This record gives sequence, C-alpha cells and structure tokens, in this order.
Amino acid sequence: MKTPASVLFALLLLCASPAPVHAQAGMEWETLNDEVMSLLRAGKYERGVLVARKALAVAEKNAGPDHRDVATSLNNLAALYRAQGQYAPAEPLYKRALAIREKALGPDHPDVATSLNNLAFLYKTQGQYAPAEPLYKRSLAIREKALGPDHPDVATSLNNLAELYRTQGQYAQAEPLYKRSLAIKEKALGPDHPSVATSLNNLAELYRVQGQYAPAEPLYKRALAIDEKALGPNHPDVATDLNNLALLYKTQGRYAQAEPLYKRALAIVEKALGPDHPHVATSLENMAGLYRATKRNEEAEKLEQRATRIRAIQR
Repeated sequence: MKTPASVLFALLLLCASPAPVHAQAGMEWETLNDEVMSLLRAGKYERGVLVARKALAVAEKNAGPDHRDVATSLNNLAALYRAQGQYAPAEPLYKRALAIREKALGPDHPDVATSLNNLAFLYKTQGQYAPAEPLYKRSLAIREKALGPDHPDVATSLNNLAELYRTQGQYAQAEPLYKRSLAIKEKALGPDHPSVATSLNNLAELYRVQGQYAPAEPLYKRALAIDEKALGPNHPDVATDLNNLALLYKTQGRYAQAEPLYKRALAIVEKALGPDHPHVATSLENMAGLYRATKRNEEAEKLEQRATRIRAIQR
C-alpha cells in the first residue's frame, strides 16, 4: 500500500543530517553540506547529488573514511537518491553510514538510531516490510534507553513503526503507537507545537483509511489550526494540512468542501516553493484526482500533464 500523496509530507522521518558543530571535515565541507540540505528541501535533487558527492569526497579526504562526518555525507547522498526513487544506489550508502556510526559511536548511540530509521524507511518505501521492522524496533529501543521514554525522538521512532504497520494494514498495532507518539510530543513540546500537528495528521490518516471519518476530521482540523498559528497561513506545512483535510472530504464525496482546500494548498506551495517543486506536482495530482471524481476530465488532464512535466524536471 502506497503512502497517500496528500500525507507524504506530514510524516516524521529523519532523512537528512545537518553538519555537526565543529565538524572535523572542515569549513568547506560544512558549507557544502548546508548547500546539500538546502537543495534537498528545494527538491533540486540532481544538483543536490552533485554537491553531496563533492561533500563526501571532502569529508573522506579531510577526516578519513570512517569518520562520523563521512557518515553524515553518506546519509545525505542516500536521501537524495531515495527522494528520486533511486533505491539501489541509496542502500549501500545508508548501510555504510550505519556501519561508520556503530564503530565510531557505539551500537547504542542516538545517531545509530537515526541511521537505522533511514535504512528502514528505504526498505518500507520499496515494500520490503520484513527487513524494515527490526530496524525500526532497534531504533526505538536505542532511543528509549539513551534518551528516556518521553523524548521527542522516541515519538519519531514510534511514529515510524506505526507508519510501517499502517502501510501493511495492521491498524490495531499502529494505533497505540501513534497515540503514544502524540502524547509524548504534547507533553514535551506543548499542545500547539507543529510536531504535534504532524502526529495529529498521522493518527487522522489511520482513521481515514479505515473509514472512520468522524474521529479523523477534528484531528485534521486541529493540525491545520496549530500550523496556521505557529507557522503562518502560507507555510508549506499548512498546505499539507489542507491537502489532508481535502482528501478526507473527497473520500466522503464532499467535493464542494474539498476543492477550495486543494486550491489553497496549491497556491501556497507554488508561492513558497516555486512552480517546479515536487510538492507542487503532488498538489496538482491531488486536485486532478478531485476533478476526475467529478467527471471534469479535461481539467484533470491539464493538471496531470503539468505534474508530469515537474516530475521529469526532478529526475
């Protein structure tokens, strides 16, 4: 089961790594790494790969092949490949990053948990659920032991394991993990934190896919209200919330309520991220799906064609 496009950007998944403070790989590497992060966020993946490769070479030269800065560069290069659906080159990079961190930091370090999460997410994305599950579970165990059971990073691991179960239709196993993740973040970060909105979105999605629309709607609405207040009405995360609520309405056949939400989401991402960002393609595809459902096929086709052009740019 594929993650719905409308919630793709709401998931708590640690995919890229900022440069650590006082990196041994040097200032040039830190500058390159910052550029990689910026390109990844902007959806400029091909350019990102080129810069990430250069950053990796600089880290290996300056810090040695087994340094944790090298692991950071490996992780980020892998994230860029994964974002483009290039899973084969991403896997050995994630594995090497994991091995470096285990050797340099020990098997129970939180950075090891991050690498485990990333490798697990790669497997999950490909539908390889069996190898993903033990990695997510080990990541969760590391974080609980190292950081305590109520740390926000524990909430991230709970969320990721829940996502794995939800993707497989194991809803009964997913729900208590989502709820515990939400409770941790509300306690640790406060009820109005954007990370709480992410958990609300994910729990709502669990209910939506089971046809439990009544409990899903107030969760989606609360997530939207949190992000609008915390981030402003024109933030990309608000667009995600709008997409999610619109999908709920579309699923119920409430097309008139869904359409203005999809349109507002599209306008936000176009303005905030630029007309050729992958998130714009997602919004176009979501709106096209609404038009298909309401027999407006000519309008849908135009949006789908534009989305296809955007996707081609990112390859």
